[in-house]
Amino acid sequence: MNLRLTEAESDALRARAEQEGRSMQEVARAAINAYVSDRPARLRAAIEKVRSEDAELLARLAR
Repeated sequence: MNLRLTEAESDALRARAEQEGRSMQEVARAAINAYVSDRPARLRAAIEKVRSEDAELLARLAR
């Protein structure tokens, strides 16, 4: 797989990797792993946010 980053993304990744004393590949893989493994929790949090922020609208739509 090839991952094409913008120059800004590449610069940010490089800077983070240098700060952490790791390779860009290690940082990118850790970020991807966190993203895919945490999806159910993020989805539940997003649903709860919509439920609480739009409670009035959802109640009106349910009538």
